[in-house]
Amino acid sequence: MSTTMNLTHFSWRQLAAAALLSLAAAAAAQAQSSQDLLQVYAQARTADPRLAQAQALRGVQQESAAQARAALLPQWNLELAASRQPGGAHQQQLSSRISQALFDLSRLREWDAESRLLSAEDAQLQAAEQALCARVASAYFGVLSAQAALRNAQANEAAFAAQVGQAQKRFEAGLSAAVDVEQARTYHQLSRGSSLQAQEALEDARAALAEITGQAPADLQGLSPALQAQPPQPASREAWVEQALRQNPALRAEALRLQASEDRMAASRAAHLPSLSLGLDSQRLQGAAVPAALAGRNEHTVALRLNIPLLAGGATQAQSRRAVHQRDAQREQLEQARRALQRETQAQYQAVLLSAQLLESTAAAVQAANEALAATRAGQALGTRSMTDLLLAIQSQTAAQGAHEQARHRHVLATVLLQQAAGQLNEASLAQVNQLLQPRAGAAEGSP
Repeated sequence: MSTTMNLTHFSWRQLAAAALLSLAAAAAAQAQSSQDLLQVYAQARTADPRLAQAQALRGVQQESAAQARAALLPQWNLELAASRQPGGAHQQQLSSRISQALFDLSRLREWDAESRLLSAEDAQLQAAEQALCARVASAYFGVLSAQAALRNAQANEAAFAAQVGQAQKRFEAGLSAAVDVEQARTYHQLSRGSSLQAQEALEDARAALAEITGQAPADLQGLSPALQAQPPQPASREAWVEQALRQNPALRAEALRLQASEDRMAASRAAHLPSLSLGLDSQRLQGAAVPAALAGRNEHTVALRLNIPLLAGGATQAQSRRAVHQRDAQREQLEQARRALQRETQAQYQAVLLSAQLLESTAAAVQAANEALAATRAGQALGTRSMTDLLLAIQSQTAAQGAHEQARHRHVLATVLLQQAAGQLNEASLAQVNQLLQPRAGAAEGSP
């Protein structure tokens, strides 16, 4: 008997240990299956069409700069011509021309313009990388916000469904009127509609993230409950605006394009000026039609060529005027971008401050709503609170919880967008945000 009990006790201990190991393995598998912000960003880096387009445009401009530089380097042309005289005699002529520009201010300024445009594309590529960070963060927290909204809507629906059952039992027991049952059913049906809308919003948010990464997102890690409001540093709005005007890569790209347009304006004006080049021309004649004294001889000519443009039908003047208009248009484009960036930076700065305040106020609202719901439930049991009071208390609690979740996501995202406006956003910034995430307990892939 004693031996049997010990064996039984030992087997239960084995089962308990196995169960704990299974739970730990399941938790580890869940943590591995969920994605964090950096993992989603890594997917987007390799699949986002906008970033790939910016990289391609940078490559296009790199080759344009190489072409502009090539016009200032030595040029070598070979030409072979064959002809036949009326009497049947034939002739072949091999010509070689090597030239090197010594002074061509127009081509030099054109190279300057293309080089500045290449620098502008470098800055634009950096802006595209920062924009990718912001778009990934926006889509990521868009999914989290939609998931939170769906959870709250479903919790609301479940709570109202429970109230329908309780109201029905109280009515059958003669403790309440039929109007309480119908009122509970009204709230329950309305909440079902909210759940359906929240489910649709979640599907759209997941599609928006898939548009960037090129694949359907897995389960995403959520914000840690211990998230604390972080005010912007530095605390001065003017300091953020100044930093944005100095460091924002998109604005820097516009400034470089303005300089390039001024270089092109100088190039068009320099088209009126003479150009100087050094050339080496070679010629070799063969054939029956060639005089014997010239046949097989190589003739070389070294020439210093001065080209003076006199008349081009007004094309040179028109090109110069067009360059001036392009410069003026780019100058206004830069001013527009500067004003828009200043406004965007101020707006994101205010958004960080407001979201920090909302984070604190909604946390207090959740606590108050929980206490109010508990008091209302107790009051209904005592007969001092009505069904309407209870339904409104449930609705207020879920609304407070939903507002708090949205405020949490909004605060983190506003910080990211402020960093983008200031030209500070990069993968290291996303890594800091990633530290605020953790796998959600009990979440399955694709679940809200």
